Amino acid sequence: MGLLDGKRILVTGVLNDDSIAFSVARLAQEEGAEVVLTSFGRVRRITDRVAKKLPVTPEVLDFDATDPDHVPALTEALRGGGPVHGALHAIANANPETCLGGDVLRAGWDDVGMALHVSAYSLKALAEAVRPAMEGGGSLVGLDFDARQAWPVYDWMGVAKAALESLTRYLARDLGGDRIRVNLVAAGPLRTMSAKSIPGFEQFEATWGARAPLGWDIRDPEPVARACVALLSDWFPATTGEIVHVDGGFHAVGA
Repeated sequence: MGLLDGKRILVTGVLNDDSIAFSVARLAQEEGAEVVLTSFGRVRRITDRVAKKLPVTPEVLDFDATDPDHVPALTEALRGGGPVHGALHAIANANPETCLGGDVLRAGWDDVGMALHVSAYSLKALAEAVRPAMEGGGSLVGLDFDARQAWPVYDWMGVAKAALESLTRYLARDLGGDRIRVNLVAAGPLRTMSAKSIPGFEQFEATWGARAPLGWDIRDPEPVARACVALLSDWFPATTGEIVHVDGGFHAVGA
């Protein structure tokens, strides 16, 4: 038996097969889950194509977390397939020209507001969409990058992650009565498509593996995916509002 036998798991953010989201979707299927993906707009064709690389080609539903009309539409689409037991929030974006790169003062509110909307508020939108389908409770897991300190070049995405961490605690408070757990996995740096858009990302690559007590492979999302699948399973029934670090232990020893 797999950790997710009989579970229906929603996974957002699958854009290519080197992403954490793809690894979570693949591992969830290998652990027995029925996986459903989301995508929208121009990237929908990309998600449809990448979905075929999974062990079982999943259904892909339309969902733009920044469009209020997409929230009830996703709820209805999910209800048609039965209850949902877990969901992965893998949604983040910021303008690399203004919000990233090492000068936090240069970004205007329009870009900052969009970064916060896409990268933090979207967790609330996803929770609102899946809550009615989590009839007997469930697990909502988000992807984080430790926001307790100011990182080189991360700038407003770091602020957005700090907001995501705070929102996770409030959602854990408000959804606990529905037996819905809300947790984050704070991953070490991985060479994903999102990371490639961060100016100066090589600064993380150069030091992380050397300083993390367990070492760190920037090309291997499997450890992060395993943590996400564990949190999506029934093996953490009394854990919510938590941030689980999967970074080789780097957070424990600092830079």
